Amino acid sequence: MGEYVAKTLGTERHKALIALLIEKREAAGLTQIELAKKLGEYQSFVARLESGQRRVDVIEFLELSEILGFDPYKALWTLSRFE
Repeated sequence: MGEYVAKTLGTERHKALIALLIEKREAAGLTQIELAKKLGEYQSFVARLESGQRRVDVIEFLELSEILGFDPYKALWTLSRFE
């Protein structure tokens, strides 16, 4: 069998990612509804991300970084420090 992959929802890294995304959305002056529109999604999509009910995949992360105006590489470096 393959290697075990730890669950990521609820980990310190996941919590830090959520905090980062909320901080960047608020700094951009966007509501969840406005961000959702820019993503082509419903507000509930953003709410699930920000409440920790849903993972963020790499492509979504890059799109969020473009929309919210943050450097994805710096963000990943910061998140890599959490265990």
